[in-house]
Amino acid sequence: MSAAEADVLVTREPPRPGVALPGRFLRSELAIVFGKRRNLVLLGVLAAIPVLLAIALKVSSGPDDGRGGGGPGFFEAITSNGLFVAFAALAATLPLFLPLAVAAASGDAIAGEANQGTLRYLLTIPAGRTRLLLTKYAAVVIFGLVATALVALAGVVSGLALFGGGDVILLSGTTTSFADGVGRLALSVLYLSAGFAALGAIGLFVSTLTEQPIAAIVATIGIDVLMFILDAIPQLAWLHPWLLVDHWSAFGDLLRDPISTDAISRGLLTALVYAVVFLVAAWARFRSKDITS
Repeated sequence: MSAAEADVLVTREPPRPGVALPGRFLRSELAIVFGKRRNLVLLGVLAAIPVLLAIALKVSSGPDDGRGGGGPGFFEAITSNGLFVAFAALAATLPLFLPLAVAAASGDAIAGEANQGTLRYLLTIPAGRTRLLLTKYAAVVIFGLVATALVALAGVVSGLALFGGGDVILLSGTTTSFADGVGRLALSVLYLSAGFAALGAIGLFVSTLTEQPIAAIVATIGIDVLMFILDAIPQLAWLHPWLLVDHWSAFGDLLRDPISTDAISRGLLTALVYAVVFLVAAWARFRSKDITS
C-alpha cells in the first residue's frame, strides 16, 4: 500500500453524529480509486492515445488529403473536422484500453481491501455490507465515466488543435452544427459508460471471489477479451446479441441523421441486465463471504 493510500484509509473512521455516511464513504472510495498509481497510469495512457492518433493522422495525411484512411466512418472524416478524433479514439480504446481501466478499478474493489487486510476494518463502520458494496460499485462507475470522458476530451482538444473544427458532416451525409456534434459526442460517452458500468459489475463480482486483486483484474479483462473473440466468430451469430460487447460499437449510430435508436436501445437493455445480474451475484457472494482479512 502506498503512503497516499494509507493516508486515505486513516480518514475511514466511524462517522461523527450528524454526518451523512454515504457521501463521506463515497468520497473516500473515489479518493482511493483515483489515488492508485496503477489507475493514474491507465488514465494517462488513455489521455495520450487520442493525441498520438491525431499526430499520426496529421503526419501521414497530405495537405489536401481531406480523408483519414480506412476504418470506421468517423476515421475517414478526421482530417476534415478534428471533432472526429474523439470518436475515433473512443473506437480505438473500446476493445482493450477502456475495459482495462474499468477492470483495474472493479477487480481491485473488494479483493484489494482483502489483500491489504483492511476489509474487516471497513466492515466495522456502521454501513453494512450492502452499502459498502454499492458504494464501491458507484466509485467504479464514476471511474469508468471519467476515463471515457477523458478519452473524448483529449480527442477534442488534440483534434481541434491539429485539424480545426466547424460544421460536422455526419456519417449519413447530412451536415450539423459543431455544438450538435459535441452533444452527440457527450451522448456517446454516456452510452459507452453504461456498457462499462455493466463490465464493472462483472469485475466487482469476480473481486468478491478472491483476495488477489491482480487475479480479479486479469479475469475481468479476460472475460472482456473472450466476449470480443466470440463476437468476431460468424458461426456464433446467434450468440452475438447476448454478448455485452456486441452493442458497444452502436455509439456510431449517434452520428447519423436521424439517430438510429434500435441498436442503442438494445445495448442499454443488455448493459442493464448484465449490471443487475452480476451486481446481485456480487451482493449474494459478499453477503455470505467469510471475511478473514
